[in-house]
Amino acid sequence: MSKLLDRFRYFKQKGDTFADGHGQVMHTNRDWEDSYRQRWQFDKIVRSTHGVNCTGSCSWKIYVKNGLVTWETQQTDYPRTRPDLPNHEPRGCPRGASYSWYLYSANRLKYPLVRKRLIELWREALSRHSDPVLAWESIMNDPQKCQSYKQVRGHGGFIRSSWKELNQLIAAANVWTIKTYGPDRVAGFSPIPAMSMVSYAAGTRYLSLLGGTCLSFYDWYCDLPPASPMTWGEQTDVPESADWYNSAYIIAWGSNVPQTRTPDAHFFTEVRYKGTKTIAITPDYSEVAKLCDQWLAPKQGTDSALAMAMGHVILKEFHLDNPSDYFLNYCRRYTDMPMLVLLDERADGSYVPGRMMRASDLMDGLGEANNPEWKTVALNSTGELVAPNGSIGFRWGEKGKWNLEPVAAGVETELSLSLLGQHDDVAGVAFPYFGGNENPHFRSVRQEPVLVRQLPVKRLTLADGSERMVVSVYDLVLANYGLDRGLDDGHSANNYNDVKAYTPAWGEQITGVPRRHIETIAREFAETAHKTHGRSMIILGAGVNHWYHMDMNYRGMINMLVFCGCVGQTGGGWAHYVGQEKLRPQTGWLPLAFALDWNRPPRQMNSTSFFYNHASQWRYEKLTAQELLSPLADPAKFSGHLIDFNVHAERMGWLPSAPQLNLNPLSVKASADKAGLSAADYTVQALKSGAIRFACEQPDSGHNHPRNLFVWRSNLLGSSGKGHEYMLKYLLGTDSGIQGEALGSSEGIKPEEVEWQSAAIEGKLDLLVTLDFRMSSTCLFSDIVLPTATWYEKDDMNTSDMHPFIHPLSAAVDPAWESKSDWEIYKGIASVFSEVCVGHLGQETDVVLHPLQHDSPAELAQPFDILDWRKGECELIPGKTAPNIVVVERDYPATYERFTSLGPLLDKLGNGGKGIAWNTQDEVDFLGKLNYTKHDGPAKGRPRIDTALDASEVILALAPETNGQVAVKAWQALGEMTGREHTHLAINKEDEKIHFRDIQAQPRKIISSPTWSGLESEHISYNAGYTNVHELIPWRTLSGRQQLYQDHAWMRAFGESLVAYRPPIDTRSVSEMREIPPNGFPEKALNFLTPHQKWGIHSIYSENLLMLTLSRGGPIVWISEADARELGIEDNDWIEAFNANGALTARAVVSQRVPPGMTMMYHAQERIMNIPGSEVTGMRGGIHNSVTRVCPKPTHMIGGYAQLAYGFNYYGTVGSNRDEFIMIRKMKNINWLDDEGRDQVQEAKK
Repeated sequence: MSKLLDRFRYFKQKGDTFADGHGQVMHTNRDWEDSYRQRWQFDKIVRSTHGVNCTGSCSWKIYVKNGLVTWETQQTDYPRTRPDLPNHEPRGCPRGASYSWYLYSANRLKYPLVRKRLIELWREALSRHSDPVLAWESIMNDPQKCQSYKQVRGHGGFIRSSWKELNQLIAAANVWTIKTYGPDRVAGFSPIPAMSMVSYAAGTRYLSLLGGTCLSFYDWYCDLPPASPMTWGEQTDVPESADWYNSAYIIAWGSNVPQTRTPDAHFFTEVRYKGTKTIAITPDYSEVAKLCDQWLAPKQGTDSALAMAMGHVILKEFHLDNPSDYFLNYCRRYTDMPMLVLLDERADGSYVPGRMMRASDLMDGLGEANNPEWKTVALNSTGELVAPNGSIGFRWGEKGKWNLEPVAAGVETELSLSLLGQHDDVAGVAFPYFGGNENPHFRSVRQEPVLVRQLPVKRLTLADGSERMVVSVYDLVLANYGLDRGLDDGHSANNYNDVKAYTPAWGEQITGVPRRHIETIAREFAETAHKTHGRSMIILGAGVNHWYHMDMNYRGMINMLVFCGCVGQTGGGWAHYVGQEKLRPQTGWLPLAFALDWNRPPRQMNSTSFFYNHASQWRYEKLTAQELLSPLADPAKFSGHLIDFNVHAERMGWLPSAPQLNLNPLSVKASADKAGLSAADYTVQALKSGAIRFACEQPDSGHNHPRNLFVWRSNLLGSSGKGHEYMLKYLLGTDSGIQGEALGSSEGIKPEEVEWQSAAIEGKLDLLVTLDFRMSSTCLFSDIVLPTATWYEKDDMNTSDMHPFIHPLSAAVDPAWESKSDWEIYKGIASVFSEVCVGHLGQETDVVLHPLQHDSPAELAQPFDILDWRKGECELIPGKTAPNIVVVERDYPATYERFTSLGPLLDKLGNGGKGIAWNTQDEVDFLGKLNYTKHDGPAKGRPRIDTALDASEVILALAPETNGQVAVKAWQALGEMTGREHTHLAINKEDEKIHFRDIQAQPRKIISSPTWSGLESEHISYNAGYTNVHELIPWRTLSGRQQLYQDHAWMRAFGESLVAYRPPIDTRSVSEMREIPPNGFPEKALNFLTPHQKWGIHSIYSENLLMLTLSRGGPIVWISEADARELGIEDNDWIEAFNANGALTARAVVSQRVPPGMTMMYHAQERIMNIPGSEVTGMRGGIHNSVTRVCPKPTHMIGGYAQLAYGFNYYGTVGSNRDEFIMIRKMKNINWLDDEGRDQVQEAKK
């Protein structure tokens, strides 16, 4: 019928009926449906993902229509799992489903922006100086000009500029800084590479070609668990989430799985259908508790006490009373428990555990000529002393014995766990006890600070003729847990109800968890592991790792797993999930990222020490090392300030330095030539004489701080920046909300190794450049903001520890407006730098101080006592008692050509990782054919890396995880060290080569590689430690086994050679802040926690309109109903939280799920959304890190000692924050700091 006639009543056709008249077929106009159809029409679908560091690493369909992204949905074509395992898809979450909002939102950065005051100075300078470098110099040499733009950072004032103008400014600043102060004064920060590895590599490749400083991230935002390097010599390696389905018992300890691991949570719920019991351990009632059979709520910060109480039960019932053969055999073969420890005598006749015994301690060195001082010793079942295969001494200098075969000196042997029954005597051995330390906010159980326990010992005559007593690590562990061995030990517990360290009754007193629950869960956990041979698992959340004594928390849990033989067994082990740390094709990525194809070594720095120093956070430090020491240590040997320990570590080569020396490292060569010495020899001589000093010893001299900082793929000042207000004051030179007093105006301990200046430098950074796709908090404080492509507008790659696949970020559309990919941005800066540097920088000789690296022979530095060359205790020997001193030749005018080509060092030196190396000539030749080669210039004949796609192919071709031929070579290289054949693990994949177009078609499963400790197999899920247990590959530790006893002198001095409960520290942030005027409402001190949020991933999505609509639309702080009643706070009231570090404002969420004494502000809620002014500071309220400050731990500074050796993001100081307390109160006046509000603030100040 005509649509026109449809409009008239009497011309309508009668519709047919159906369903007995209940339905009728109509012939009305249906044009309205076209709008709906058009809304969901699209031109193409492109695969991409979200580079957001969430660990999800989910594959998404990106829908494009008319050249615009319209929406996204989840991909469902992951490779299928084996029949007995659920599939991975669908993977995704509401946050990822909202990302397309960003592309065309008002918060999208569209054009290059620059601070108006700076660009006006720059344009004026260029009008007077034709050379851009001299123009920048003229600004830098005028303090008033510098202050004029630094003091308004964060105050707005951006104007639009051009790529050409800003690239020239950036390049000129870099050239002048390198020429004047040195390349190590140019630094860059970007987090977790795995989420977009090419974008990360773009910035670090540029910096590394300059000799700039690449800052770490994993340790800085406290996702690095130091207990992992301590125990396994591994940064972090964990099971994929599919392996949860293989588990028979799971404890989710501080991990809110459905909220923070949303795409993986289905495995957690699915395994329950198999009968697996799940336990939640969290101080608050979180979403994971709803998925579990039982919820334990320990007092926050007491996790190690709970773990040790459970460990007490496991050891008593399954090691002593009814020994599990499986547990004992596992501990004998795969842990350091059989190893012997020397006992040191005390003045009172008791003994303390000393260092591990080594082959060199015995007369003949047990026949070990190579590294005998690094080979641990045990007693075998026949009573003989042996040096079993696998210890770190077998790793370097010889081949074929670095394995876990039950062999010593070529003879098969079985090691003894305990000396009981073979002992010569019983000795009183002293252990430190910290559980009695009083803290007004945490419970304590008073006992003697030194507990003397009775242990079985052997008496031995050493090579020097002395007689010493030794004890096994196993016996030490049992004694440390307070177990009765029938040796008349008065400090051991008679039963679980004894309130003695570390019984369930004691644990109840500390944690608040009923002892019956501690006993039951420990027993169930161990019994399940016994019956299933290790299929008990602990899933850990980063929150447990964010306490100052995070290593004690984790070591307590790791010990439970080791006691039960769970590590390295399918369905069992340690599952620490934090950021997207697993960069699976790591060894293929490293040469690209750090320009190892052109120069080695790169400059890398641990960010925690960097920001503690240069943001002058150390100047406010009230905690002392003496408070942390064991009662068994000599406090006179550990005097000074915490920063002194960091300086000591840098001087010894334990930690890196940035900047490194108090002069330009490019100037050393000229001085060395005049002296007739090599640059390295001259540096040694000048350091010894004091002519050259470490920059860290004079941080406020004016020459020894960073000058230029790049931030990309990061929201440093809005997310991870602990000590936010200190950064604003000392790095940026702008307004800050610090409420505490520096050491100069208080009675705190001042440094001994660092020169104290009464006035610290403010505004140390001359230039802060941020790359982002949105206006973040960091952008607000930057000098230059460069618009980057979003995750749907660039080519890149993405991997995660949660699944075994590699898949792409793809350019579904071209970058919008004037944005560019990170690769193109840094390539553009490199091009201009190469032009601008001519006449200022040419071919230069750079002297690089390289720390004593883990997974290199340098980890065998000082095996026994700590000798300091500065104090005259030993010679300055680079690579042994001090950093390695390496001369690197740089060609600055060739920076662009080197950035865009693959350098010759891969041909000459090959590639590798984690202590193994292989030849890469075939792969380099292949890349020359695939990417083509440079036709002329300094890189003539080298493979091209012009685009991000070229860079991706470089990674894929060089990595054993994505190139089967390389995987086979890597396993062969490892086999030469272990003396075992491992190529069977990859030989069936030798012909497999993954390319970028392959992963755009479908996510691809990676290939097994020796740089990881699990297997990628069709028969088992990835599980960390699997190859150690099943292929007998040693852990990269002193003993070659899982290391429960940490025998370094500092570990013993600080009472942490064995696990112990250590209560949270007192940061004094509340007790020692300046007097804050009252506002009429009550105040209370609460413990301040910052878990990960539901409506954002770090700070991404926190200002996304869709997520704001689903949440409360701005910053919130959760408090308990009891605390809220006491403070007169109702739900949704505006509150203020403040302490010596700063202040923040937010709305209150009053909830029964939060226990009294604790408050939570979900991590990284941006300060750009709905934040009123602070009554305390008179400025806009801060972020969660406005009330935090870094406090480093000396034991994390140890280096050059087997597994305790520095590696980038592997080991070093960690930025903890959960020991912090804040004062909280209801706000009286809500001031939005508009014109009228600012006037009120000014009046109040008067």
